[in-house]
Amino acid sequence: MLNLCEHELDRMRHAAPVIGGVPMGRIVSCDGGMIEVSGLNAPIGTLCRADSAEGKNAPAAEVVGFRGGRSLMMLLGDTVRLQPGTLVRAEGRPGLVNVGEEFLGRAVDGTGTPIDGGGPIRAGTQWPLGGWRESALERGSVVEPFDCGIRAVNALTTLGVGQRVGIVAGSGVGKSMLLDMMVAGSDADIAVIGLIGERAREVSDFVARHMSGEKRRRTVVVAVPADHAANLRLRGAQLACSMAEYFRAQGKRVLLVLDSLTRVAHASREIALSLGEPGAARGYPPSALASITKIIERAGNSATSGGSVTGIYTVLADGDDQSDPVVDTSRAILDGHIVLSREIAQRGHYPAIDVPASLSRVMEAVADPEHRMQARKLRGMIAALEANRDFLLMGAYRAGTDPQLDAAMALQAPIQHFLGQEARENVTLADSVAQLQALMDHAETQPPA
Repeated sequence: MLNLCEHELDRMRHAAPVIGGVPMGRIVSCDGGMIEVSGLNAPIGTLCRADSAEGKNAPAAEVVGFRGGRSLMMLLGDTVRLQPGTLVRAEGRPGLVNVGEEFLGRAVDGTGTPIDGGGPIRAGTQWPLGGWRESALERGSVVEPFDCGIRAVNALTTLGVGQRVGIVAGSGVGKSMLLDMMVAGSDADIAVIGLIGERAREVSDFVARHMSGEKRRRTVVVAVPADHAANLRLRGAQLACSMAEYFRAQGKRVLLVLDSLTRVAHASREIALSLGEPGAARGYPPSALASITKIIERAGNSATSGGSVTGIYTVLADGDDQSDPVVDTSRAILDGHIVLSREIAQRGHYPAIDVPASLSRVMEAVADPEHRMQARKLRGMIAALEANRDFLLMGAYRAGTDPQLDAAMALQAPIQHFLGQEARENVTLADSVAQLQALMDHAETQPPA
């Protein structure tokens, strides 16, 4: 308690004095989660709070626009207990959030409030919620391999430190499980996990698995489940990015995980449609798709501090449609993507990675020539097996017609074993490359099927 009082006194001692009254306004209309407030000219991004009956939590809202001299605010909670004429006051500094080492080992919501049952977080460092706008030359090149602990990814779509990669799949194909394996198997100084718009059960399970032991002291979890307000979900994703940027500025190697990018786009769509923006690509307003680009571009290497943010994002392909606007937009700006196949998952093969459809755009820079050559050979074999699967099952293929397919058929069982991996198994990058080399050496000595 004494340490807490000392921290608060030190913070107040260095704080700039605010002279004058507290600006306030009144609620004049409420439409769903959007309210209009008159008399309060607050900047966009300002957090506000409405007065409520004594003993009850006051609803919070965020300024998202203005129209006709009135401020448009979106509630961060429910509209219950709101009344016409209720006073609304601004609080905090617009567009800034608290970050710092004090968040390590904690789980918070989109406003930075703890949800893990611990005490309040007294962080004095503030960071822009939307990040700093930096020069393109500030982003350093990706030249160092990143070990994610997944054999198929390490060997065939090698990732790099500072890369932005997406895990693309439909619902129920294993995105969260693959992400869980990558978090457990990766090596980073700091891990910032954003669980946005997902099931609350997944949040509690993730915290139980990863927020224990030594790893807890270098992990931050920002969780906003699916039943929360749209702007709170968007703020949660932005807060996770701000945390990662802060630690990168300290020269740290940061792993930023965002599950899922599609839920962030859904939240941006809700806000944009509430403000009257017309829908464009399959109902997504332009600003909703632009928000994806802004979030992805915040990851990467810093040429100034030497730190890095390696971003791993899950992307939900609605209806398994790979041409979904969110999937298309994400794939265009990401440095690579790992595609999960429902057909492969239905065979009971996990992780259900569609190797021919997956790609790492930085593999040429982070893998040596021998590794890349062996990976290309194996990828070709896997593509040949998948393309001719029906013919092989019917017995319609005649051996000797395609040498590549003959070699793939001779190694079909070892290839399937190589691509499979148990959920709790961790295969390092060095072991993955060595096993790939052994598999391809075996292929050269194996007689045709």
